[in-house]
Amino acid sequence: MTTLTPVLTDNWGEDRSWTIEAHEARGGYRTLDTAFAAGPDAVIDMVKTAGLRGRGGAGFPTGMKWGFIPQGADVPGGTKPKYLVVNADESEPGTCKDIPLMMAAPHTLVEGVILAAYAIRANHAFIYVRGEVLHVIRRLRKAVAEAYMAGHLGQDVHGSGWDLDLVVHAGAGAYICGEESALLDSLEGRRGQPRLRPPFPALEGLYACPTVINNVESVASVPAIVANGPEWFAAMGTEKSNGFGIFSLSGHVVNPGQFEAPLGITLRELIDLAGGVRPGHTLKFWTPGGSSTGLLTADHLDVPLDFESVAAAGSMLGTRALQVFDDTTCVVRAVLRWTEFYKHESCGKCTPCREGTWWLVQVLRRLEAGQGSETDLDQLLDQCDDIAGRSFCALADGAVSPIISSITHFRDEYVAHLREGGCPSDPRRSTVWAREEALS
Repeated sequence: MTTLTPVLTDNWGEDRSWTIEAHEARGGYRTLDTAFAAGPDAVIDMVKTAGLRGRGGAGFPTGMKWGFIPQGADVPGGTKPKYLVVNADESEPGTCKDIPLMMAAPHTLVEGVILAAYAIRANHAFIYVRGEVLHVIRRLRKAVAEAYMAGHLGQDVHGSGWDLDLVVHAGAGAYICGEESALLDSLEGRRGQPRLRPPFPALEGLYACPTVINNVESVASVPAIVANGPEWFAAMGTEKSNGFGIFSLSGHVVNPGQFEAPLGITLRELIDLAGGVRPGHTLKFWTPGGSSTGLLTADHLDVPLDFESVAAAGSMLGTRALQVFDDTTCVVRAVLRWTEFYKHESCGKCTPCREGTWWLVQVLRRLEAGQGSETDLDQLLDQCDDIAGRSFCALADGAVSPIISSITHFRDEYVAHLREGGCPSDPRRSTVWAREEALS
């Protein structure tokens, strides 16, 4: 097995790869007949055996999530309609894997949707796409229309006696709608805000019916599992983190981009594939799963990028949004900018997140400007401790992760800001910040 394992990305460079003709020429939609012959439960068993874990961040076993959907009249909720919802609201800073996948290979996702919906016995499916990416929405809707015309969607799919309707829904552009229960509220026409759980979506999700919510990459991985077998998929990756994944490498590298590789690859290997850190500079810190995951340093270059190893290193794999920052980056300024983002994107439903993120920004602004004392760092950590784990969703947890990890690894840099009256590499920054605050 080579370092890279192009499966989902294998056709990205082909001419007009997004068309149904190109997809079917590569064997697209043949897995539907395989699934229909095996039955819904067999498809769930395939995904369980493959060990596919959610590619949206949490890493929950996909097949297990499908198995939670109640079936049959003797089970509460078993006779209600079932729904499949694909979370394509890719909004995590640094993450860029689902959007290029939907642009280059929308039929891979559509085929995965059909297989997943069949497995949970759903007759309606939705792809919830971030509203700003209009070009992606248009391409997906074109792919869905082509699938209907070819008989892959609609009534009596492939003569199986099973019906499926698929809707591409444009979101309103809120980061919080990437949270699954907020996404459901938005899909139902309400303001996107997280729900109190229980009940969980598997029992009462969309329209209070059993619902599966999966990430784009999770669903798009299913056709390859059905086509090649679960053992083929499980042979890649690590013992507990099976398969392949798309790693988004951005920031201070020579050739940023998407790299599809087995889980367990290291950042050192990915940076080498990307041409290295930009010439004349060295790696300072990086994020393994976007800005909502704890920062890691050059000491963690050889940590296997799988769910267990990254967690043991003090962070989480998340969406595999690998943001690389070299020695020219002010870590305090970077963390401040991220925290400002989370403050802006907080839905305001719960007090720890609404008020907590606001106060985090105020303290970080003072620290970045070199104002205050070292005791403010301990106050900042106390604030993070008061916020983490006390909100309706994980937004607040994501907001405090880079703060806690940056103080853990770069406390001296925070202290240097206080000693120098601002960023040591730019003494004028504190004066500029103070002037902006006075004008506002």
